[in-house]
Amino acid sequence: MYNPKSLKAEEFISHEEILATLDYAEKNKGNIELIDEIIEKAKTLKGLSHREASVLLACDIEEKNQEIYALAEKIKQDIYGNRIVMFAPLYLSNYCVNGCVYCPYHAKNKTIPRKKLTQEEVRNEVIALQDMGHKRLAIESGEDPVNNPIEYILECINTIYSIKHKNGAIRRVNVNIAATTVENYRKLKDAGIGTYILFQETYHKESYEVLHPTGPKHDYAYHTEAMDRAMEGGIDDVGLGVLFGLELYKYEFAGLLMHAEHLEAVHGVGPHTISVPRIKRADDIDPTVFDNGIDDDTFAKIVACIRLSVPYTGMIISTRESEAVRGRLLKLGVSQISGASRTSVGGYTDEERPHDTEQFDVSDQRTLDEVVRWLMEMGFIPSFCTACYREGRTGDRFMSLAKNGQIQNCCHPNALMTLKEFLNDYATEETRKIGNALIDSETGNVPNPKTRQILLENLDKIEGGMRDFRF
Repeated sequence: MYNPKSLKAEEFISHEEILATLDYAEKNKGNIELIDEIIEKAKTLKGLSHREASVLLACDIEEKNQEIYALAEKIKQDIYGNRIVMFAPLYLSNYCVNGCVYCPYHAKNKTIPRKKLTQEEVRNEVIALQDMGHKRLAIESGEDPVNNPIEYILECINTIYSIKHKNGAIRRVNVNIAATTVENYRKLKDAGIGTYILFQETYHKESYEVLHPTGPKHDYAYHTEAMDRAMEGGIDDVGLGVLFGLELYKYEFAGLLMHAEHLEAVHGVGPHTISVPRIKRADDIDPTVFDNGIDDDTFAKIVACIRLSVPYTGMIISTRESEAVRGRLLKLGVSQISGASRTSVGGYTDEERPHDTEQFDVSDQRTLDEVVRWLMEMGFIPSFCTACYREGRTGDRFMSLAKNGQIQNCCHPNALMTLKEFLNDYATEETRKIGNALIDSETGNVPNPKTRQILLENLDKIEGGMRDFRF
């Protein structure tokens, strides 16, 4: 029985409802009148239901698909402007008790060296990330109650926030760890985390249980209901995601949007972010054994349809994807990207990129400076802003500001000030030159004269050595 307000996983992610949705989408994929109605609804920035979005995803009329892409690009620009938020993952430990068949950290893998960072090693990794210019991290860890208990995660968060090196500081720590208890989510909230991120991997329960044959992650309901416990524990912002390639993409797409609808129905606020990783090669994992892989065109269509469906939700693309794919998806809906990522435990302090403890192959291996310059050359503003979290603009408070457009008054100037910090402290001469020209042109786009004047004053102060201004 499908019920988005239910707290039971199999009721708010209903297998029968997804099958009915896919059947409806298939029958209506050529229904131009219905497709036009759905596209018109998307233009109102009120979002789409999982059924409506599934019709657009199934649509095979080229002219309509081009309308979908154009609208996704317009919505992205209207809500996020040309800002792209920057972050990096930090892998704390690859000890894991689960048996996930698509992840090299699975418990039976005897070829991967197991490693867990000490607090001194965490400190060294953070300094290396600060020296690149990063201000926002997503910490990652395998699930292992002995090696990686919640106390270890909390200690690492405390260490990360405590490190001030030269002009460097990590101002926001997002957390991507296994599903846990309400009590532990409260502890994470008290530790000052940003977004709690947990990928569902697949919403297909039968496939989920096959893909997670052993370990606590085998429990589909406990995993799928984690976001409700996180919100009960006081975490305002949560991030969803599936690993595309494990199951049929249309099924996952519908399930993902149903999960977003559920969070909105129960908690009054949908997901803060949605991530769209595709399965990639890793230590003992061959992605070709999973026969549900998606090509780049299908991937682009998924991103565009998500942007139409949840217009105010941030979308994340990682360095799993190539420069070319990332460039294409930035226009269609992606608003956050990682830069200079290393997916191995302790990878940032090694001069050469280590591969023996990587969770997956990194396709985009450019430096952060190169990624920042690339973004600016495409007309984007790389943003290292973390102001909303530090000003309490989270959860429904953030969404209400986003929906009435007021968040732009903060985000645009904050992006320019944090970019100025990066240029002064970390950028190469070429990148600095391009960035300063971009800032000069973008300050004129700040509509409020008072805000613009304060921005100009703060940019001068940053040039003079002061740091950490925010609206």
